[in-house]
Amino acid sequence: MRYSVGVTDKLILITMLVKLGVIASVASILARASSFRRLFFAEQRRPRQTLALLAFFLVPLTLGVWIRLTVSNFLAADISFSTIVLLGLLISPAWAMLGGVVLSLPAMLHHEFLTLPFNAALGLVAGVLGRVVAKEEIWAFTPFVDLSLYRWVRGRLRRPRIEHQLLLLIVIAGAEAVCDTLAHAFPHRLFALTTNTLWLQALVWLSAPITVGVALKVWNVLRVEMTLEDQKRLLLEARLDALQRQINPHFLFNTLNSIASLVRIRPELAREMTVKLANILRALLKDHDSYIPFRDELKFTDDYLDIEVVRFGPDKLRIEKQIDPRTLEVLVPSILLQPLIENSIKHGLEPRIHGGVVTLRSRMEGDRILIEVADDGVGMGNRPPSALRSNGAGIGIRNVQERLEVLYGNRARFDVVSNPGRGTLISIQIPAVLRSTQ
Repeated sequence: MRYSVGVTDKLILITMLVKLGVIASVASILARASSFRRLFFAEQRRPRQTLALLAFFLVPLTLGVWIRLTVSNFLAADISFSTIVLLGLLISPAWAMLGGVVLSLPAMLHHEFLTLPFNAALGLVAGVLGRVVAKEEIWAFTPFVDLSLYRWVRGRLRRPRIEHQLLLLIVIAGAEAVCDTLAHAFPHRLFALTTNTLWLQALVWLSAPITVGVALKVWNVLRVEMTLEDQKRLLLEARLDALQRQINPHFLFNTLNSIASLVRIRPELAREMTVKLANILRALLKDHDSYIPFRDELKFTDDYLDIEVVRFGPDKLRIEKQIDPRTLEVLVPSILLQPLIENSIKHGLEPRIHGGVVTLRSRMEGDRILIEVADDGVGMGNRPPSALRSNGAGIGIRNVQERLEVLYGNRARFDVVSNPGRGTLISIQIPAVLRSTQ
């Protein structure tokens, strides 16, 4: 035995089992810390950030080495071997060597003088191995290389290549074997679980890659989840961008038709409308966020309404506003009102000979903002509200609904109420987020 008389083969077995639980717990606890996740999975890190990342490992695990030295028979608290291997595989040789030196300090104070050089050498070997093996293969590492030895040998004979999974297994288990050999040759100078029982000693060697694999599996699950979340976010952003681009050509097409109807008979008004359209296009071409203050959304809408009022005439198209001042700084999706107003004019008022009124309303309802676009036009007749989502009409409305789903999910409400011959009311209710708190 390497340690005191009380360290039996039974205690070695218990220690290996407990060590698996310890490293799984440590890996899971670290994974819950947002700062650790941000540093650990960063593609590039500055030296200060790497030091902060090492602190997540070294502070609790150096304490674990001290506990192993001071608490009788609690050997599983020391998982420095697996930690140094993980640092080498996932960070770099230099940082792994530094981590090994720090983890060796409590052992050095207790006269385990081989700990420092062994830990430094282990960090170097693990770091070089991490440079040789692709990161994806490291994340996919498992000590159970292949359950079918025949299939594994046949596959390597057909396509000879370096099996990195097997290389990781051999190097990690081999490093544990070296540690055990040194601990057996120099008692009380290096910590290891040593025994004269051959099968148990082989199990100790195999437990090293298993503990490393457990931590990698825990973090790889988190890594995959974060990747899926990023992909989902990028997909939503791409979908939102596509919806935004869908609005612009649709709006431009209708506005140019309005201008074209006035070019010959009222060129001055056509010129004025062209200037208004230029203002709108300038705003559309600017890089802006998905959300803008409701005040800016109203300004954008005013340019569109000015064009439509000129086209229809102030006696046929009237605009009324009932805007709660408290809503002006609330962030709303950009180009939210224009498609709804366009729908009211095109499908509600335009069919009427005498035109009508479009009313914009906004008010706060608790922690939500309610926005309404109403008209006193012809309504939707006998068509159900879902008719607005058909391909023949309501392209802008369908677009607004999809954008609200992307941005808010089930936190947004979109309602359409229509009375034949009396008009249509479109209501939007979304969470109220002020510009200063975004």
